Amino acid sequence: MNEVIKAMVERRSIRKFKAEIPTKDELNQIIEAGLYAASGQGKQDPIIVAVTNQELRNKIAADNCKIGGWDEGFDPFYGAPAMLIVLSGKDWKNRVYDGSLVIGNMMLAAHSMGLGSIWIHRAKEEFEMDDYKKLLADLGIEGEWEGIGHCAVGYMDCENPPAPARKEGRVYWAE
Repeated sequence: MNEVIKAMVERRSIRKFKAEIPTKDELNQIIEAGLYAASGQGKQDPIIVAVTNQELRNKIAADNCKIGGWDEGFDPFYGAPAMLIVLSGKDWKNRVYDGSLVIGNMMLAAHSMGLGSIWIHRAKEEFEMDDYKKLLADLGIEGEWEGIGHCAVGYMDCENPPAPARKEGRVYWAE
């Protein structure tokens, strides 16, 4: 099995991370993989906001927790110290598809580097909030953006979980 397919088969969502933040070089490699994701019409519309500031990371986690309806104190990012948040222009018809491919590429890249990752939703709701619109403006990001998702990344504080059995009856051939 080639290395790309092997990574696809072995990658799992990780739900226990060490507090140590991956290096900027590691995060840049993951981000680069995301930037090479396929995109509709080659538009390359999605952007990535890399969050390693732990105060901001904790604010995002607390807001995400509220949006998700969990009890205060729950960390929906499972302790992952870095977030790679993917957004795409609200007016781009393929925003969700293109942004999803970016996150998928980043999760595979993280796994191939021995790091753990997990896709966390509710970025859409976060970036409808004034605080996060201000964050984008403070970063020099103009326009109307929709949050697609978070790729939470870090060093695993667990073993890579085994794959659940694949469901039967999901492939149909039209030969």
